[in-house]
Amino acid sequence: MYQGLLHLHNSFRWIILILLLIVLVQAFMKKEGIRQNSLRLLIAAHLTLLIGLYQYFAGELGFNLISTASSFGDVMKNSVARFWAVEHISAMIVAIILITIARRSAKNLVYKKAAILYFIALVLILAAVPWPFREGIARPWFPGMG
Repeated sequence: MYQGLLHLHNSFRWIILILLLIVLVQAFMKKEGIRQNSLRLLIAAHLTLLIGLYQYFAGELGFNLISTASSFGDVMKNSVARFWAVEHISAMIVAIILITIARRSAKNLVYKKAAILYFIALVLILAAVPWPFREGIARPWFPGMG
């Protein structure tokens, strides 16, 4: 089950990135279609968060990493452990909070505020995804590859 959820979590990355780019363009172009797409993005982001939280607490690369270490300092000294135990989850939670706030702005057609919040969320997500080229923390481009 864990492996299946990992693949699902990995797949949702692409859905979120595509929807995030769509709503960013819609916010800059002041398109009213932003309401529907921002809702889709919100749903995808929150589903991914729920799957990720399960993985964080039930898997080996999250809370378990912290609880089995001799000290939290040891986790922070190891860049791979720090990424999975602290950086990835923190950045993604902040990004999802920003997506949630931006959804409210998009729903009310406050385009500039929505665009700024969505852009910051995009930067955080791009920085916190374990891309295939990131040494030590790499995940494949698509589930099942590599």
